[in-house]
Amino acid sequence: MSQRPITEDDLHAYVDRVLEPERKAEVATYLEAHPDVAKRVEAFSDQRELLRTALAPIAEEALPPELNLSRIIENRRQRQRTPAWLAIAAMLLVCFSGAGGWVLRSELPGSPAPTGLTALAQEATASYNVYAPDRVRPVELRASDSAQLVQWASNRLHQPVKVPDLASAGFRLMGGRVVATEHGAAAMFMYDNDHGARLVVLTRPMTVDQGAPMTPHASGDVAGFSWADKGMGYSLVSQAPADSLRPLANEVRRQARAI
Repeated sequence: MSQRPITEDDLHAYVDRVLEPERKAEVATYLEAHPDVAKRVEAFSDQRELLRTALAPIAEEALPPELNLSRIIENRRQRQRTPAWLAIAAMLLVCFSGAGGWVLRSELPGSPAPTGLTALAQEATASYNVYAPDRVRPVELRASDSAQLVQWASNRLHQPVKVPDLASAGFRLMGGRVVATEHGAAAMFMYDNDHGARLVVLTRPMTVDQGAPMTPHASGDVAGFSWADKGMGYSLVSQAPADSLRPLANEVRRQARAI
């Protein structure tokens, strides 16, 4: 019987010490044969211990008075006794203040916010910069929960979403999450390879540039390609030369068109 491939979930479970003994031994054997991956897992373990050490004093602290149940109940009772006219006045003040703020904001000078592929590329780059360096929880749902991830993303985007398969290019799905952008919810999928390189694919509905051709872009040390098909935008980004990312972007576009 052939051994199951070692996944990113297995590596994290190995670090968290929650693997079954048999699977733990298989991962240990894999790491002995792949020193580059072993080095990355060792870094995970070091970070885990650093976090445990740093957070231990906080875990031992007494519960803050603000979180005392009796105090929470008393504060709630006091709010309930607030005169109705005072509550209405407070609501009106908030409404007028908010409206004034938006009026002032609309009158401030400055260039308009980016739209279309430009905005999509910036959003993908921002997601990469925030989540790709995270060695503790880069994704909300892992690859083992890909069916749940697809359902979650499809519901939030109100569009059928498909997770691209980049295994043939050496990139394994780590998982993903739904992220907020200036133009609504977007689905973010993250991948890595045996060398620890990570890439992000971001997709969301487009209000402009709904059928824009594939366009390269770069920001700092993050490069990628963005495009749109049938009203859905896609952006693939990573810390890699743009030429090496083009075949991956073409593969993502090919699979997306098959939805």
